[in-house]
Order: sequence, then C-alpha cells, then structure tokens
Amino acid sequence: MGQTARLANAADGFEFGAYRAAPDDARRGGLVLIHEIFGATGDIRGLADGFAADGYETLAPSLFDRARPGFEVGYDAVGVAEGRRVSEGAPWDQVASDVQAAVLALAPPVFVVGYCWGGTAAWLAACRCEGVAAVSSFYGRRIPELACETPRCPIILHFGSRDASIPPSVVEGLRFAWPEMPIHLYDAGHGFASDRAADFSPDAARLARLRTLALFALNGGGRGEL
Repeated sequence: MGQTARLANAADGFEFGAYRAAPDDARRGGLVLIHEIFGATGDIRGLADGFAADGYETLAPSLFDRARPGFEVGYDAVGVAEGRRVSEGAPWDQVASDVQAAVLALAPPVFVVGYCWGGTAAWLAACRCEGVAAVSSFYGRRIPELACETPRCPIILHFGSRDASIPPSVVEGLRFAWPEMPIHLYDAGHGFASDRAADFSPDAARLARLRTLALFALNGGGRGEL
C-alpha cells in the first residue's frame, strides 16, 4: 500500500496531492502515473500499487487539484460529465508544468504512463517534460489537439478498435503523422485497462501492460536482465 504525498510546482509554488507507492524489492526507476477524467481514484491507486510491485517507485499526482482538490468521481454518466468538465478546464501548459514537478520529485530514470485524459497528458509529457526516459499512453482521446508537438523520448500508444470516442480515422491519422511510432490497436473499447470500466478487457489490459513494461525495461528500467 502506498501513502499520500504533497508535491510543489517550482514554477509558481502551487502544492498538489499525490499517491506514492514504493517498490518492496530493487528499484527499476520512477514512474509518474497520470489519471483519467475521473481523478486520482482508487483504481489509479491500485494501478500505482501494481507498478510498484513491478519495481517502479510510482507517483500518481492529483492534477485537478488546482480547480477541485481531491477530485474523484464515479464511472457513471454523471461522473463522466463532471470529469469532462473539470478536465477540459485544465490548461495544457499548466498540466505540463505540474507533470514536470512530479517527474522532478523522482530519481531517474523516470517514466510516464497515462490513461484516458492522462493518456493525452502523457503525450504532452513526452513532448515537453525534461528527464522523461519513456512514455506509455493509453487511449488519449485528445492527442490530436497536440499532434503538432514532437515527442522527445520513446513513446508507445494504445487504443481500442471499438472505442467510440476515438474513431479509426484518428488512429490512422497518428499512424500517418508518426509512421515509426509503435501504435497498438486492441479488440476493445475505451478504458479497457481498468477493471472498473464497462469496456474492461483483461486480455488487452494484460498485453498493453506487458508492452509498457518492456518499453520501460528497454529504456533504463531494468535490473541487469539479459
């Protein structure tokens, strides 16, 4: 089990909450885990605990704290509507700055993984944040808003082929713009990596996680394995 923590953004001094989960065994690296539109929920804390068990000191920052401290909502229609409202009110420049603060709070190598809204924020981290070794982005619906920016570290993208919020044309547009970028498509809907989501797909979640861990291991997150 992890613990609550406080992070400070050096740019403006703003403090925001985070969930920190430390590995019990040898440390592979640091990981910033970026939440969905629903906030830093129990599901996110569970994912953080899982990555810590894999050897990553994980920070899951509450990136909506500027507008709604401690924001958490459910996966129902009311939660989706409220989550979209709060997430769309978070300026990307501010989000990038707060993610940078989380990256700097961890010893290198530092990786980033994000889900849903966090998948787009993870793309942003790859493009703007210093000290990021590699990024794994899950179903980032708003990545096209930032597709003019160039990732500065290795990144992989995960999408569901049955995700109504991210049509195939969006995925193909990203493939065209970034032909050498690994973009993985799964037989699943949106939110397939979360066991609390209606579209949870155990097989897709497991494969995407394995690919994520492999990416991290190839970019400094190993323990000397051959």
